[in-house]
Order: sequence, then C-alpha cells, then structure tokens
Amino acid sequence: MKQLHNWHWMTAAISLIGMLLFAATGITLNHAATIGASPSVRTFSATLPAPLRAQLARPASETAPLPGPVIAELQERLGLDATGKLGEWSPGEVYVALPRPGGDAWISIDRGSGIVSAEITDRGWISFANDLHKGRNSGPAWGWFIDIFAGACILFTLTGLVLLYMHAKPRPLTWPLVGLGLVAPLLIVLLFLH
Repeated sequence: MKQLHNWHWMTAAISLIGMLLFAATGITLNHAATIGASPSVRTFSATLPAPLRAQLARPASETAPLPGPVIAELQERLGLDATGKLGEWSPGEVYVALPRPGGDAWISIDRGSGIVSAEITDRGWISFANDLHKGRNSGPAWGWFIDIFAGACILFTLTGLVLLYMHAKPRPLTWPLVGLGLVAPLLIVLLFLH
C-alpha cells in the first residue's frame, strides 16, 4: 500500500506540469480554426563567397546535406542552422527546409551565383505549444520527453485506479463516476462520429 502511494504521488509530481500543458493545448488544438493567428514572416538574402560556391558541386544524390563551411556561413550571416538537414539539389539550386515548432523556415541557394534567399515564419506561441503537443518538428529529445511523460501518466492513472478500488467502499459514487468516464466518450464516438 505504501509503495502504491509512493508511485502514485511520484508520477503525479513528474507529470503535473506536462498534464497542464497537454490539457491546455488540447483545448487550443480543438479550437484551432477559431483562434486567430497572424504569422510574422522575415526574409533574408546574402551571397556566398566564391570559395563556398565551389563547394556546391553536384552531390552523389539529389538529397544531401550542405557542406559544413556553407552551413557555418549561413548560420553566421543569417542565423539559420541547417546542420543535419538534407537539401534538395537540382541543377540550378539547393533548397533546405527547416521546419520548427510554431513556424517554418527555408533556405534556397542559387548554385551558380551563390545568391541565398531565406525565410522564417513564426506563427506565435499558441502554434508553438500546439506543435509541441503533437511532437511536430520538435526533435528526438522532445519525442523522448513525450514518451516518458506518457509512461508516467499511464502509471499515475493505473495506480490511481488501484487506489480507487481500495478506497471505494465508503464512497458509493466511485464506480458510477468511473463508468461515466468510460461510457461518455464511447457514446460520443458511437453516436456522433462518422
């Protein structure tokens, strides 16, 4: 019993802030069409020096990362990091998509002239939080966090269910309320979803 209580409170403590975030973003995702957003778009341009242009020779495949020195130059001049991102190589240009939570970015380099065009779109903090909720473009570390958080929530729920069972006798509404928590979403799915 003591061990069960320990697991229950520890998983509650671990998942508390995450549950608040995921519940709030569940509401914003559910009403995404009615929540207005005004994305801000910033555009950038630059020209790569001749020695870096020479590094844009055709790679062995149509999708390959940019050379390291080109990445370093773009990061220094434009503040965009293309490390580990695959570029789409065509005879005339290299295009690198840089999706991110709550926005988007891209870089296009003319392989002949070295002219760089880039754009960053920021859709705001609600979009950022919604993308974190979905794990969209948020990287492997956030993906691991979501998985560990989900595991803690499952353990919290299961230990709570066992504690409900152990303390249900003096609380006659326990099982009808648990049943309502099961039946309500099931009925909505069966009756109102196509």
